[in-house]
Amino acid sequence: MSIQSGLASWLRLTLTPGLGSSRLRDLLRRFGLPDQVLSAQRSQVAAIVGEHIAAAMEAETLRAAVDGALHWAGAPENHIITLADETYPRLLLETADPPALLYCSGKLDYLHNPALAIVGSRNATAQGARDAEAFAGSLGRAGFTIVSGLALGIDSAAHLGALDTECSTIAVLGAGVNVVYPAANAPLYKLIRQRGLLVSEFPLGSPPIARNFPRRNRVISGLSLGCLVIEAAPASGSLVTARTAAEQGREVFALPGSIHAPLSKGCHILIKSGAKLVESAEDVLVELGGHQGYLPRPLSNKAVTHPPTEPLLNQMGHAPIDIDSLSLRSGLPAERVSTELLRLELAGQVASLPGGLYQRLS
Repeated sequence: MSIQSGLASWLRLTLTPGLGSSRLRDLLRRFGLPDQVLSAQRSQVAAIVGEHIAAAMEAETLRAAVDGALHWAGAPENHIITLADETYPRLLLETADPPALLYCSGKLDYLHNPALAIVGSRNATAQGARDAEAFAGSLGRAGFTIVSGLALGIDSAAHLGALDTECSTIAVLGAGVNVVYPAANAPLYKLIRQRGLLVSEFPLGSPPIARNFPRRNRVISGLSLGCLVIEAAPASGSLVTARTAAEQGREVFALPGSIHAPLSKGCHILIKSGAKLVESAEDVLVELGGHQGYLPRPLSNKAVTHPPTEPLLNQMGHAPIDIDSLSLRSGLPAERVSTELLRLELAGQVASLPGGLYQRLS
């Protein structure tokens, strides 16, 4: 059996309408690998999943979707990983409900680094975003790949903070891996595709519907040794991620805040429930040192800093300019200029133009 035909069988099962992860595992336990499931007698399959789903598994209409996914996986930096692959992340495989497939786009090696999830409010305060970026940068330099969900607010800041570290970042999506959501994060999506890793369990082209996000959250925590929450309301989805992390046996961390701040209440709820109160990146490293084989790198005594954005704006002037020219003009490395431009773009201070150009907004 070729790798391509084996993957086609996995795709055929996972793309069958109505065949959820629980019933799929039932079939795999009964028959073995997907090729054996698909070659079994229809009556045997129907006894497990019902006649309607057994018939859907044989539908010719699945062929186009399978072929499309195989074509996508043949492009550079695109990958589809199955439960049976050696490259499937070990920590995620050990959870109660690991996805049968992972669609991945970017640097696949990041899936096998020690990882830490950083999540929080979409409506983050400026201080919360700065904290998320600083923690992600420090922990990235200490050897963690930072995992988050590409949402606005804390997620975006965490990805940004990790992008320039050696271990970079993983964005777990609540839509197909080729779907940009939210649209405002299109520049960040592109940068993570180039310098990090995008991951989704949902078929290509899947829209970002509400029920996808709780399932997405279990993958964020399942890939990680621990989960750090920075700013969350009491009903926040970040608390769902944290509770899922606890159920998976992961460490849960939370940043405290003012008792008067609405976005501190979710973190305080977690701390009261047993999450570890965190004031510095060192607090996380102390808890995770030696956990699951992770050996932390020493933190630098130097404060985490980023080149100030205002001088970069001044260097841009008001005419369109490309990254290489701005790098020469500012004396900053091109990768740092790219990250700073993304930060300025998300803040509405810079616009990206066709041809790889950027322009300062008044």
